[in-house]
Amino acid sequence: MEELQQDEIFGEEFKIIVDKKQTPLRIDKFLLNRMMNATRNKIQNAIKNDIVLVNDKPVKPNYKIRPGDVISGIIPRKRDFEGEIQAEDIPLDIVYEDEDVMVINKPAGMVVHPGISNYSGTLVNALKFYFDKISLPVMEGNEDDRPGIVHRIDKNTTGLLLIAKNDESITKLAKQFFDHSIEREYWALVWGNFDETENTIDVNIGRNPKDRKMMIAFPEGEAGKNAVTHYKVLEDMYYVSLVSCRLETGRTHQIRVHMKYIGHPVFNDETYGGDKVIKGTVFTKYKQFVQNNFNMLPGHALHARSLGFIHPKTGKKMYFEAPLPDYFEQVLEKWRSYVTNKKEN
Repeated sequence: MEELQQDEIFGEEFKIIVDKKQTPLRIDKFLLNRMMNATRNKIQNAIKNDIVLVNDKPVKPNYKIRPGDVISGIIPRKRDFEGEIQAEDIPLDIVYEDEDVMVINKPAGMVVHPGISNYSGTLVNALKFYFDKISLPVMEGNEDDRPGIVHRIDKNTTGLLLIAKNDESITKLAKQFFDHSIEREYWALVWGNFDETENTIDVNIGRNPKDRKMMIAFPEGEAGKNAVTHYKVLEDMYYVSLVSCRLETGRTHQIRVHMKYIGHPVFNDETYGGDKVIKGTVFTKYKQFVQNNFNMLPGHALHARSLGFIHPKTGKKMYFEAPLPDYFEQVLEKWRSYVTNKKEN
């Protein structure tokens, strides 16, 4: 029995229950046979840094698996398409950089990883150009030219992304993601107001069986993977709310799916129903006001606001914040004015 799912984190999170007929075999060799495009060195590094567990406990690379063992962890993500990744001179908003890590403020509209439908213009293309310019060595096992993306955010989500610049950094940062110790806060404008100012959503997320490009909540836990989002209302504007979301896990589209599940889809999120009037009047003037706000946004109103992690070499606590994009702030101001005028009238 085997589960594989590409999530927000840098690799494939997996869970394998070893077959009853499996003969004893070193775990690194076993995983090398199972993991597409993962080198033995990458697998051994993951095992040595406790990113691969057997029966929820760390083991050594020479551990021999046994029938019924439950192997779980993360192995670096395989490429989404075949072909050489081209270096492209695309401007980067670098918030922080040293010889081990970078923190990038990603704009809306930029895809993180190249894929079949987005083979150029991505963050990876931009980083390849930048790393070539500074003569950064290619990481072992990364001969496919993929820079050290540690995690990812959606195309139209803005904000902070963490980049590793060497093998040691990507392994140690991956361990922090695996342990859920990376601090990530997102700000989202969502539809409606809340009865509770803060709460936790603990609902599985998986692929929508009717549309593989979308994710869906599985409240009964019968499918998908565990996903936990802690949210807090920052500002109640009756029709919409500005909320802070802290991720405990990193599932694909996690905040967007969880917010839709509780009836508060992210504003202007066309994939999950936030691009329609969810709350408010039926008057044409109000609908036009909402549409004007939609037109001001390049995509859904979701921003990776802050990022905290332990530096992989120095052990120092690092923390960064990225302000909301100007257009996001302008939409908030329009809603504040609308609500204020509504109350006064």
